Amino acid sequence: MSEMEQKKITDIKRVLELAEVKNLPQVCDQFRNDGRQGVIKLIEKYDKVYEKYLAELARIEKMKEYENKYSSYQYIAGIDEVGRGPLAGPVVTCAVILPKDCNILYINDSKKLTEKRREELYEDIMEQAIAVGIGIEEHTVIDDINILQATYSAMRKAIEALEVKPDLLLNDAVKIPGVDIPQVPIIKGDAKSISIAAASIVAKVTRDRMMVEFDKIYPGYDFAGNKGYGAPVHLEALKKIGPSPIHRQSFIKNLI
Repeated sequence: MSEMEQKKITDIKRVLELAEVKNLPQVCDQFRNDGRQGVIKLIEKYDKVYEKYLAELARIEKMKEYENKYSSYQYIAGIDEVGRGPLAGPVVTCAVILPKDCNILYINDSKKLTEKRREELYEDIMEQAIAVGIGIEEHTVIDDINILQATYSAMRKAIEALEVKPDLLLNDAVKIPGVDIPQVPIIKGDAKSISIAAASIVAKVTRDRMMVEFDKIYPGYDFAGNKGYGAPVHLEALKKIGPSPIHRQSFIKNLI
């Protein structure tokens, strides 16, 4: 037997587990001539892991369609919002400028991701982004000027909060009034643009964390669970204990 064949299967498994996914073909090749059934199954398993990795790279590359189309612009910001529909809490927007060679895997529309994945991607985006800006408008502003205008205002705040001024904005569906930077509205942009998807993730995690804190201040509505949306437990609490100080009066006037 060769030195590689003499390795225990548990040792081979450990080597494969520790290998970087991009290096799996070379690592697997070391053990392809090992005829033991356990090793063959391990190689098949990690070949599939590598295939999924390649598929994810291809998906991420497809999500750069608009970034590549407008590659003549140096700094492209993706913009998205979270919280237009809830009965309570703020609307939160985010603007993100990613490096042109960004390959953060699994970035997607935040609604398609688990909470755990969003939290992981949030850290990756905050670490790798050229600039991130957050814009927030509270429930009182939403009541005063309506949710659409409050969302536009929060988006302008997010753009202003960027440390690097963008040359182009990729927006999820809307065109933001009062902005002198070229804009490209993209329908369902959070599923088609890596920059908008990154913004959707940061906005979602930011707002969710805010609502978890509000749940501690205003217990009874399960803000930590429903994030202010009209879940049954939330609606029942509205009927029993009335609105909290962060409820949007214009949204709940027909509910209580």
